[in-house]
Amino acid sequence: MRILGIGETNDLAAMYHGFVRRGHAVRVFVADPACADVFAGMLDFCDDWERELGWVREAGEDGLVLFESATRGELQDRLRREGFQVIGGSALGDRLEADREFGQQVLRDAGLKTAASHRFTDYAAATRFLREHPGRYVLKFNGADGARTRNFVSEMEDGCDVLALLSLYAARAAAGEAVDFVLMQHVEGVEVGVGAYFNGREFLQPACIDFEHKRFFPGELGELTGEMGTIVSYRGATRLFEAALAPVAPLLREGGYVGYINVNLIANADGLWPLEFTSRFGYPGFAICEALHEEPWEAIFRRMLRRDGLAIATRRDFACGIVLSVPPFPYRHGYEALSKGAPICLRDSLGASDREHLHFAEVARLDGQLVTSGATGYVGVATGVGATVESANAEALRIARGVVVPNLRYRRDIGERVARGDLVRLQSLGWYDSPLSLRMHLHPAMA
Repeated sequence: MRILGIGETNDLAAMYHGFVRRGHAVRVFVADPACADVFAGMLDFCDDWERELGWVREAGEDGLVLFESATRGELQDRLRREGFQVIGGSALGDRLEADREFGQQVLRDAGLKTAASHRFTDYAAATRFLREHPGRYVLKFNGADGARTRNFVSEMEDGCDVLALLSLYAARAAAGEAVDFVLMQHVEGVEVGVGAYFNGREFLQPACIDFEHKRFFPGELGELTGEMGTIVSYRGATRLFEAALAPVAPLLREGGYVGYINVNLIANADGLWPLEFTSRFGYPGFAICEALHEEPWEAIFRRMLRRDGLAIATRRDFACGIVLSVPPFPYRHGYEALSKGAPICLRDSLGASDREHLHFAEVARLDGQLVTSGATGYVGVATGVGATVESANAEALRIARGVVVPNLRYRRDIGERVARGDLVRLQSLGWYDSPLSLRMHLHPAMA
């Protein structure tokens, strides 16, 4: 195949590299100059993706344009109209993720309950609202490319903590700075995601269930990073899929969506409460899902584009993914001085098959040495697969321990809360439809 990858920060670098290792031709466009060196020495890059379209078209059915973000949907729609095969999303997908109010309305129309959500475009209005309606809220900024570290989950019952944070944001805002965010009523329960691949007409099966761990430190402490690790399975998601994703298939079909889509939810005794759409590949979600695939990405993509089948061959196990990072992740400030260019070494204990479970992200090859690159210190993700959450976690940790980088950090408790109660509770609520396989004997430091 000939694959043209288009994105901002080269988030799909590990996927592209897999294509190259399996004999496919790949060219990558990276819009963010700070990430121009991600996978340098390991991939072929272009500085003008439009000049590469002829190269893609010459390959016919073996030509593919692959998008990694939910910010170029109109471009994807245009390329499809021009006859190109495109996987990623669509303009509709961009709106589902970036415009949280719209995404919530779509899910209400699908029959789900939604928590009260209020949109604001200035801090003063939000401050007045909180003073008049005190309570726990979740602050989320609109826009698919917004910094996740600015989002905030209130801990105080009267919302005084989010009120104080908004005052800080307002004081530091530049003159004329545009803001767009929502305050969503806080809902207690099990946080869970369900995702699947849509081929423009139908969903491929099986769907996957996931449990993200978004905070930086073990025990769900620290800033919201986007994701520090996740438990994934392709078994047990049927009821969640039928409730949250299947009803939006007609809308996705009408909107020309082709790619992966996920809905994050809270499940409790009152039902399912959708939080947000992810209308693109998840990071590190794609790598963790890959650990469970029994066929390569190109086989799945061909099936999506040709619409000649709806089944994906997957393992029946759990997969655990652990994000590996160096300072100042999840921020950009100070990366050049702190960690950029640091050597990455692999222990001899990692065999060739083990290294298949390392999905590097912000790295480059310089004079034969693997080093950190990019903009934030997101080194990559270590994955492990097992019949239980415990064994998947143990395998991922074994892989992670084989990576040596100065000041490397990662969480060791990915899956702990899933094994301690989330899956059991989800099944008791009627939303998990697979036999439980949960054991997690915790390291003393985690207990």
